[in-house]
Amino acid sequence: MERYYQPEIETASPEQLKAWQDERLVKQVKHVWDNVPLYREKMEKAGVTPDDIKGTEDLHKLPFVTKDDLREGYPYGLLAKPLSECVRIHSTSGTTGKRVMAYYTQHDIDLWDDCCARALTAAGATNEDVCHVAYGYGLFTGGAGLNGGSHKIGSLTIPISSGNTERQIMFMQDLKSTILCCTPSYAAYLGETMKEMGLTPDQIPLKAGIFGAEAWSEEMRRDIEKTLGIKAYDIYGLTELSGPGVSFECSAQSGMHINEDHFIAEIIDPETLEVLPEGSKGELVFTAITKEAFPIIRYRTKDICVLKREKCSCGRTFIKMCKPMGRSDDMLIIRGVNVFPSQIETVLLNQGYSANYQIIVDRVKNTDTLDVHVEMTPEMFTDNMGEIDRRQKEIVDGLRSMLGISAKVTLVAPKSIVRSEGKAVRIIDKRKI
Repeated sequence: MERYYQPEIETASPEQLKAWQDERLVKQVKHVWDNVPLYREKMEKAGVTPDDIKGTEDLHKLPFVTKDDLREGYPYGLLAKPLSECVRIHSTSGTTGKRVMAYYTQHDIDLWDDCCARALTAAGATNEDVCHVAYGYGLFTGGAGLNGGSHKIGSLTIPISSGNTERQIMFMQDLKSTILCCTPSYAAYLGETMKEMGLTPDQIPLKAGIFGAEAWSEEMRRDIEKTLGIKAYDIYGLTELSGPGVSFECSAQSGMHINEDHFIAEIIDPETLEVLPEGSKGELVFTAITKEAFPIIRYRTKDICVLKREKCSCGRTFIKMCKPMGRSDDMLIIRGVNVFPSQIETVLLNQGYSANYQIIVDRVKNTDTLDVHVEMTPEMFTDNMGEIDRRQKEIVDGLRSMLGISAKVTLVAPKSIVRSEGKAVRIIDKRKI
């Protein structure tokens, strides 16, 4: 039988959901107009005032916000409440320049915890469960979000964070963990390690897992379910919107329900920026209608997906989003870190190389790999292996400093990277996601 954390909200009628969204959107637009200069300037430029927004049907009149806007607002530019009312910050895993800082009042955290509690309840968690949170804690939102949700439903919470895999497995066995929360790649690694330790799924008490923060395929889901003997649920979120729990899977596992009492979702054409009808594939845009400290209006996520409002066997009435199918920009997510080809290019150009390179991403033993092939210029071309090793190490160090993750670098002969209509194919992503 399907359980709900807040049944009166999760199974509310479409009319009730729209009434909440209309009222909260109007209030939120007034809030940002009064308190966030960036929004006021953008709205004035677009010729819109709060009086023009009467409900969700007017949402399209409001300007979009991008990650660049949020970075430019660093550190306090988008804060809509006095710092004295804020109790926490989180930050994106930004790898260069300024990060996106997200602020929370206690009320913001309470609502975020509710969203994560809904996700946990949809995965079958109750106050009888032991919730093993192996997402990272700290500035990353994963650990804090699921930790808060677990507290709300009254589960015993193990805030173990990531790493130290054998200790994780010992705790799972000794403390009888039943719900696992972590990235899908770490769940797969836990399963692999258990196998190596000679443990079978029936020797681990886990029954369900909530996995997010990186892309994963249906094949990976089936592997994790088999290796750990659990049902694996997807969860979606962005630091800019609060963190995990923006949407979550139910027992139907046919898309993630968006918490529509807190977030309005739209799909736009990334080229023309027009709003597309439901069921169309396009870029996902979110408006957070209940956030106080860091309100976000029409945020372009760059994630490509489809929204569908259909009757769900779980009884929830929230609209569903499919798994993101890719990005409308060239960002890669590697080991949970955002990587842009332009960052790699910067390192290469700074070290005197041309902009002829290729990025090859793969997933080996459930861990993302990053290989960068770099063309030497004719002047630096050499067959001296010692010199090549030295140069490769220099680029590896530069990339680690820029990206915060390690990459394998291979220097190749001039003109050896295949050109396609005069332009190199920059990214080869071999991950099955």
